[in-house]
Amino acid sequence: MDAVASNPIVRTWHRAVDLLPLPGVTAQRRIALAALLAQALIAVTGSVVRVTASGLGCPTWPKCHDDSLLPLPSEDVPWWHQAIEFGNRQIAVWIVVTTAAAIVLAVTRARRRREIRVYAWILPASTLFQGILGGITVLTDLRWWIVGAHLLVSTAMVWLAATLYVKVGQPDDGERVDAAPPAARHLAAASVVALAFALAAGVTVTGAGPHAGDRTNPKAIDRLHASIPALTLVHGLLVLVFVALVVGAAALIRAGVQDPVVVRRLRIVLLVVLAQSLIGLVQYLTNVPAVLVVLHVAGACSVVAETAILYQVMRPRVRAVSRT
Repeated sequence: MDAVASNPIVRTWHRAVDLLPLPGVTAQRRIALAALLAQALIAVTGSVVRVTASGLGCPTWPKCHDDSLLPLPSEDVPWWHQAIEFGNRQIAVWIVVTTAAAIVLAVTRARRRREIRVYAWILPASTLFQGILGGITVLTDLRWWIVGAHLLVSTAMVWLAATLYVKVGQPDDGERVDAAPPAARHLAAASVVALAFALAAGVTVTGAGPHAGDRTNPKAIDRLHASIPALTLVHGLLVLVFVALVVGAAALIRAGVQDPVVVRRLRIVLLVVLAQSLIGLVQYLTNVPAVLVVLHVAGACSVVAETAILYQVMRPRVRAVSRT
């Protein structure tokens, strides 16, 4: 007997999970989609906290104040800043944690393959890490590089959730097949690296930009002292590299046998990147208005999620055709 399966804690866990209704693949995919949307939502609401200067609305962590879990009337911190920051924390707890736990329970109850269960467990584990990192951003008075790391971790979690969403819909007893030429998949993998660097460069632009996250605490004015046009140029060039690699993959796919799922996902990625680029350009030319910052973060999450899905559908797991 497997050593893990014989563990009494594991046996107790499986007995408890077996009491739950058996979720079908459709239900699992819906829960996985909810988990993906929740991961993107917390990144977007985090940007709302930053552009409304509510980052220290709750000046401590995990409580809102040293002597209170909830916001309190204060002359030093306006109530709306407290409400926005506290609301962001509540979304993290009640939506992100709930959906992460739900997908773990769903795939465990359905006895899905090990790969899926591992991806599912990463979501609540990384959510816990993200919560701690969020606390560090507050306790260190919103250092720009910690705030940036907080966002980058969020995008990584969006990638993981999108990957899980695809894998949940694939059969456990299937075989991997090439739905796109191997060279196209290699270009797609290279585009993922370029995207990661573009996101990191975008964080530096934000770190040097006007939205520090808090206007009431002088200690919070910790910004990256660098040329915003230069940082923006680097960010834009990396985005162009990402787009070029995706277009290269599209050209290779177009030259061969075209899988309709892959073609559709390629189109979605290119459309999302185009929209995101337009938002970024307008944002730069209009001195970074708050609403466009929020839309840009939402767009970044969309690009990450769609790129993750594209990468997975290029070599999916399909049910083997029986030969008789």
